[in-house]
Amino acid sequence: MKTVEDGPARLTALTVDAAAPEPAATETATFGMGCFWGPDARFGSLDGVVRTRVGYAGGTKPDPSYYSLGDHTEVVQVEYDPDRVGYEHLLDVFWANHNPFSAAHKRQYRSVVLAHDPTQREAAAASAAALADRTGKTVETSVETLDRFTLAEDYHQKYELRSTPVLGAELEDVYGAEIVHSTAAARLNGFVAGHGDANQREALLTGLELSPAAISELRRRL
Repeated sequence: MKTVEDGPARLTALTVDAAAPEPAATETATFGMGCFWGPDARFGSLDGVVRTRVGYAGGTKPDPSYYSLGDHTEVVQVEYDPDRVGYEHLLDVFWANHNPFSAAHKRQYRSVVLAHDPTQREAAAASAAALADRTGKTVETSVETLDRFTLAEDYHQKYELRSTPVLGAELEDVYGAEIVHSTAAARLNGFVAGHGDANQREALLTGLELSPAAISELRRRL
């Protein structure tokens, strides 16, 4: 990763990331809920979520890619601090942000919870059953155990942020491909997609030193 001094964008985003919990102190959830760009942004905006990434899972084809997906599904991985947000809350967000009652027309976009351990699998199955009881509808979501995850191509990571003029380019200049590991980038990816509340957004913005053009574009989006 570039240092702040290496690029024209002087960002304390690197300081924000340095304060985030290390992977050893986090847990991970994996969800398929249609195209993975939107879920990446939605989960990235949540307090307690440390990092997000999108990729391919749930199939058997070795080394899947976007143009050679085989039987895999687009998924988002959510790395979270269990002391700040629980798996059950992530499941609530999962159910609320896609349609789990209709079977996808392609396996690529199916609704699936890929559990990382038996505890997650039990919680997901119970949550799905509760949703069915509450709504009286059949839940088409599959609950399976994660076998392996393949990281998607760079251009899919933090797609909403990368697509934001000036701001995306400024952050890419600092992070390069490492943007996928950034907590600050996950938050901004969510914020530019319209997620998060005003207090969340202002708290992060006060910790970033962006160019006037990037700030202007960010505030326009918000």
